[in-house]
Amino acid sequence: MLSISNLSYFIGGRPLYENANLHIKPKDKIGLVGQNGTGKSTLLKIINGDYQPSSGEVQKAKDCTIGFLNQDLLSYQSDDSILNVALEAFKDTLALQSQIDEVLKQMETDYSEEIMNRLATLQDQFENNEGYTIKAKAAEVLAGIGFSSDDLEKPLRTFSGGWRMRVMLAKLLLEKPSLLLLDEPTNHLDLPSIQWVENYLKTYEGAVVVVSHDQTFLDNCISSTVEVANQTLTLYSGNYSFYKKEKKERMEIQQNAYENQQQMIKQTERFIERFRAKATKSNQVQSRIKALDRMEKVHEVVDDEVAVNFQFKFSQKSGRDVVVLDEISKAYGSNVILENTSARIERGDKIALIGANGKGKSTVLRIIDGSEKFDGERSQGHNVIKSFFAQHQLEALTLDNEIIQEMTQAGSKKSEMELRNVLGCFLFTNEDVFKKIKVLSGGEKSRVALAKTLISEANFLLLDEPTNHLDFQSVNILIQALNQYEGTFITVSHDRHFIRGVANKVWYIEDHEIKEYPGSYDEFEFWKSQQLPADNQSNASKKTEKKEKPKPADQAEIRQAKNDLRKLQDELLEIERKVEKLESQKASLEAELASPELYSDDKKAQRVTSEHQRIESQLLQTNSKWEELVDKISELENLVSE
Repeated sequence: MLSISNLSYFIGGRPLYENANLHIKPKDKIGLVGQNGTGKSTLLKIINGDYQPSSGEVQKAKDCTIGFLNQDLLSYQSDDSILNVALEAFKDTLALQSQIDEVLKQMETDYSEEIMNRLATLQDQFENNEGYTIKAKAAEVLAGIGFSSDDLEKPLRTFSGGWRMRVMLAKLLLEKPSLLLLDEPTNHLDLPSIQWVENYLKTYEGAVVVVSHDQTFLDNCISSTVEVANQTLTLYSGNYSFYKKEKKERMEIQQNAYENQQQMIKQTERFIERFRAKATKSNQVQSRIKALDRMEKVHEVVDDEVAVNFQFKFSQKSGRDVVVLDEISKAYGSNVILENTSARIERGDKIALIGANGKGKSTVLRIIDGSEKFDGERSQGHNVIKSFFAQHQLEALTLDNEIIQEMTQAGSKKSEMELRNVLGCFLFTNEDVFKKIKVLSGGEKSRVALAKTLISEANFLLLDEPTNHLDFQSVNILIQALNQYEGTFITVSHDRHFIRGVANKVWYIEDHEIKEYPGSYDEFEFWKSQQLPADNQSNASKKTEKKEKPKPADQAEIRQAKNDLRKLQDELLEIERKVEKLESQKASLEAELASPELYSDDKKAQRVTSEHQRIESQLLQTNSKWEELVDKISELENLVSE
């Protein structure tokens, strides 16, 4: 369908691509990955015809149509409603509708057979183009990416850049070009919208090439990965997870080849040096010199998976309760965000607050911070020291400061060497630390702001979309840093790879309440998927329940329930600690069982196997107890909240 042959592209004399090749077939779903600055977005613009290659060819089939979503569309404005902008995808069908309207107008005075035949022909064409369903299709796609039915008739110009970008994505999906080029399509989407786009792209009839820093999104909607590195394009025949695994294996092979070649080069150079002056060896020496000149050098592997080690220092440890919210209500006019909801953050919680845009996630974060007005009670625990990261902090950076100067002024009392080590973890090395803030990209500024947040002596972090503007490498660094952080944090994020890597609890807002799932994101997703069938079956009964409100529980019963709830929550905490200890013991025993040396001693092997079985049995019982407690806690929480 589209072929790139021997592509070279230079920027200011620097090769971005050199003799690169790629073949895109119909229905290919390709993820374009690579470090920032390697030319991923540039390649999309070359394919689209916006940029011309320095040399080489981009050839496409005659019937190949291209649709391109890029960040330049953020500035697009229109006074038309978003529904009409999306309907522009059906230009031919809309043109037929206009012609039909003109013919109908003519028929007010002209009843000739010719006019009647023309109307019939146009209506047949309109029906063949499924013209009677285009509004429904447009509304469905707009709803899928987060617009309500009330939004459809609002002018495009009244929406922010991110929402305008969603409209352009909807228009592009409705056009159904044979090749979709998507540059960071998830940047302005919330989690439900990202999942909707994933499902749409999985069944998309055409080919897709997507640039994204959302690893889970790539895993879920691509079938092959193209890495942009070293001025070339390398194809991996699998999704992003496959690419990472395959790349690691290729890197090991390449590193071995590099080391073998270096050893051979040294041996050859020693031979040349030793026998250069001997006439009897001159032919052999010259032969080896020519062989070295002709040799195609194997490059040393540069591993972009950075392992980081943060030294977090707390001047004091927080109390068990970090922040407690009691009967919180919050509304913006008629838009109710929270209504009489309660929640508790305890020391050691790593909470991911997820959900659709407009549900009030950032509002909840500000309420927890104490910077947002609300009704109800918020209490902060003993010795809690907060640090709040939000996107507006990028603008709060002092533009004329150097990076190291900005870090010094963060008030952490760290030495310059310690600050350099932290900045090194965030990919600012050597002379990079002397760059001015004003010359940094959005991603680099975000890394500086995150580094400032993490070097504070805060034992409680509030992180609002910390992965925005970050590439794969930076997201993985942040995950490692937060896993080493011994304090408490709550983060709002739509990046499932990030949430999966850091959270031990999931919060979500439903029916104007903060609800909690006491487990990892993967466990939450599985639990949620199990709820859906039951939810669908009981929709009718739920509506009846809402109409017939049950009588409130007796006050004494509620007080007793609250006491029981606290006891059960304490018991649950102990059970979770026991599970963690048992899992650690199980992992140690499995490491022993994996060692070949163990089986040289039959008695020891039997003892370790027996101990492993005992721990597994205990773990099974403890997990069952955990599930029972969670069910009881859920029942009591429902009683207390009535």
